[in-house]
Amino acid sequence: MTRRSLALRARTGLLGLGAAAALSLAGCAVQMPFQAPAEKAGKTTVYQNERFQADETFSRLFDGSVEDTCEAARRALLSQGYVISPTPANAVPPSSNNSSVTGRKHFQPDGDVHVEISFNVVCAPDGRQDQVTTAFVSAQQDRYSLKKSSNSTSIGVSALGSISVPMSSTDESLVKVASETIPAGAFYDRFFSLMQRMLGERVADK
Repeated sequence: MTRRSLALRARTGLLGLGAAAALSLAGCAVQMPFQAPAEKAGKTTVYQNERFQADETFSRLFDGSVEDTCEAARRALLSQGYVISPTPANAVPPSSNNSSVTGRKHFQPDGDVHVEISFNVVCAPDGRQDQVTTAFVSAQQDRYSLKKSSNSTSIGVSALGSISVPMSSTDESLVKVASETIPAGAFYDRFFSLMQRMLGERVADK
């Protein structure tokens, strides 16, 4: 066998081994299980953190009627500068005028940052003769950022032909960049403590 035949046979063998290796890798790639992008990165979706555990972070039991408890919540919010939103006259059920309170307060921690906290309090009877009430409280924090956008216009002067004078203006607007329910337990503890004091004063005045 000539040297040329030996070289040709060796080259053919190497090509065959390369093709076999490529097919083997392709087979492995096909057999690999599919993984979602979130699983690869190790991320957890938000709803998986909802454990629905029986705790008192967002609720507290008060010795008082529904009306007195919600009035205490209203006064607690008013004392801290919150603006109380009126309940619609056609609210369902009609008694919700005395069983829920909504308040809102604005903050400006930075020149270009605006924060708004909104409180929602719902009072539900719990116990005999409606003299014990559970207050459910949830506070939401919305964060806004000041965005600037430039607008340009031009004025054509017919006497000077096609010459135009550009005029620019800047518009500023607040854009919501984040929104979340406040989860801090100590935050609600302070509010519930103030509610308890307001409720005690209201009951003592009767």
